[in-house]
Amino acid sequence: MKTLVLAHRGASAYAPENTLEAFRLAAEMHADGIELDVYKTADGQIAVSHDNRLGRCAKDGTGTVTEQTMDQLLKYNFNNGMDEKYPVCRIPTLGQVYDLLYDTGLIVNVEIKMQGYDFVRMIDECAKAHKMCDRVIYSSFLHYALYDMKRIDPDAFTAPLHGGELFEPWNYAKTFGAKAIHPHLGPVFGIENYVSDCHKAGVRIHPWTVDAEEDLRKMFELGVDAVITNRPDVALAIRKEIQGE
Repeated sequence: MKTLVLAHRGASAYAPENTLEAFRLAAEMHADGIELDVYKTADGQIAVSHDNRLGRCAKDGTGTVTEQTMDQLLKYNFNNGMDEKYPVCRIPTLGQVYDLLYDTGLIVNVEIKMQGYDFVRMIDECAKAHKMCDRVIYSSFLHYALYDMKRIDPDAFTAPLHGGELFEPWNYAKTFGAKAIHPHLGPVFGIENYVSDCHKAGVRIHPWTVDAEEDLRKMFELGVDAVITNRPDVALAIRKEIQGE
């Protein structure tokens, strides 16, 4: 089985992260899916943004995503300083991303950035409304949010994010029904038999953020189930070289 290539915040090495432009480019590069991050706005919409605090990707932005309405957020330019190629980019909603990618068949990895049962339920309802449930992976460093998602939808595909702090994360994931784990690439290389132990436990492994060509080659050779990368075009070329068409 081939390793999937998931574009981290879209094709974010080439287009402003977490924008429709970056997601569209990832689709054009033939990535298998995209990864994004979500917060709830002050008026109860699901906004796609990695940072809650504005000012990095939206240089003209002030305050936070969660304290403002979607109309307020749409006034800011989320082009992440890529002025020449992308003079103006707006923050999208999760529903807009689903609409953009619905016909592509791409997987959407939704990283939940806020705790709260009601917010998690909103995210689930959005996937259902857009008929995307069977194509969504829910990941988070907030593992209670993933537990909430499983309470809401027992069939939801959940995957805890982690650095190197978990002991036998493949067993930990199974305690609350997660189907995969999303580790930083460090533990994958640093812990003996990490990938094989995941697979023995029946847990998929999707490491992040794998950009260096040497690291991508190692991941494909190890047989991880997916890589999360800012450079989907590079990852796809290396996958073809190692795993074939």
